[in-house]
Amino acid sequence: MILWYLKDRRFSVEEACGKLTKAIRWRQDFGVSKLSEASVKRMAKTGKAFVHDSLDVFGRPVLIVVAKKHNPAMPDVTETERLCVFLIEKALNKLPAGREEILGIFDLRGFGTENADLKFLTFLFDVFYYYYPRRLGQVLFVDAPFIFQPLWQLAKPLLKSYASLVKFCSMDTVRKDYFTEETLPAIFRK
Repeated sequence: MILWYLKDRRFSVEEACGKLTKAIRWRQDFGVSKLSEASVKRMAKTGKAFVHDSLDVFGRPVLIVVAKKHNPAMPDVTETERLCVFLIEKALNKLPAGREEILGIFDLRGFGTENADLKFLTFLFDVFYYYYPRRLGQVLFVDAPFIFQPLWQLAKPLLKSYASLVKFCSMDTVRKDYFTEETLPAIFRK
């Protein structure tokens, strides 16, 4: 964990210590160590996000978000945030030796204005930027509809350095470039 922060802060010990201290405090306050399958079960049942069983062809664990299943009008935002952090932790625990990054896939098929949630996106980007630096290797936005573009224009500045990790692509690209036939997630087999 210390190495993540040193790399993130270009080996400035003072900056890395400051960011690491903030992250440790956040982990305690958020209750990261108390998160479990049972604690996120209700939200996980929605199918809005999950960690894929197989690695991608580059040996990275895969965190998949099915945007059309996200409903920002749900009363307990905290549950969605807990699911998010639990799944990041789960993906990181699947890292093979020598690997440091995960792949994030946002399946945007069927995404509509009712799924747009800038507040949650801000939470997600902040979590990766401040508490999981350099752990997200790439983010795929799959089959983004036209309606997604205004949200992307609002969210892009919040991404900071992570904006360069984003790639808009098709389902065919995901199939051909990121998985084998055996490891392809079921939601991309259609």
